[in-house]
Amino acid sequence: MKELDFIEIIKKQIGGDYIGSDCAYLKELGIVVSQDNLVEDIHFKRAWCNPEQLGYKAIAVNISDILAAGAKPAYITVALSLPSDISDVFINNFYIGAKKALYGAKIVGGDITGSKDKIFVSITAIGTVKDRKIASRCNAKPGYKIITRGEYGISSKGLEELMNNGSNFELIRAHLEPKLDIEFSEYISTHIDTDYAMMDTSDGLADALFKIAKESSVSINAKYIYGMFGSEDYKLVAAVPEEFMMDLDNCTLVGEVVEKQDYVLKIKDKEYKNYDELKLYNHFGGDDE
Repeated sequence: MKELDFIEIIKKQIGGDYIGSDCAYLKELGIVVSQDNLVEDIHFKRAWCNPEQLGYKAIAVNISDILAAGAKPAYITVALSLPSDISDVFINNFYIGAKKALYGAKIVGGDITGSKDKIFVSITAIGTVKDRKIASRCNAKPGYKIITRGEYGISSKGLEELMNNGSNFELIRAHLEPKLDIEFSEYISTHIDTDYAMMDTSDGLADALFKIAKESSVSINAKYIYGMFGSEDYKLVAAVPEEFMMDLDNCTLVGEVVEKQDYVLKIKDKEYKNYDELKLYNHFGGDDE
């Protein structure tokens, strides 16, 4: 059983109106809501990061979902489950880091409980949508261009440094303290007048492109970019009309949206029909059966 299989079961039980995207858009309230969990030895290792870096990244990964929706970060709640060996210094430094990643949002509460031997962090993020056009994975249309901004693959290189006991602290910091592109999100959502798709690339650029194409019932042709099969490069990737792309500064053309083919995603000359063919990280293991 894989993560996507679990999501399909949940959608069948509670409905799919809000399930599937990284944020739930509650139009009647004028907000988007997202939640992410970080589990010790799954998403982070204490040997690889200090409490301040953990606090920063815990908030940043949730703010990234808000930006991917095109919303403005507004409020954060933090829930911590901590083993008995955690000190007050850890808590203090965790929140020092957390405050550095708010991108205009405010921490307004949360919860704290004990755990047996691992740290668990659960963050809920709320963004406001006033005067913004909110993105959806299902809004990519044939003829749209796929764009991102900034250098890609740095976080993947940083993770490789950590795994190989490397010492390139600039790359390691890029992995542990990802910088989010709030300007890119704000410009698109406040200037575009047509439907568009946007995601962050936390699970890999290939992951985002496949999901956008699948949800939009189109295919995407993309060029190969180093690190696109890695994860935790918290860049934004958007599918927008070509004429809108021309107004954006410093953006990188990744590919284009085409009518639905017998594949979902083509990267260079390789076609991917099923998500498992991307061979990305799967929280629940399993094979392709």
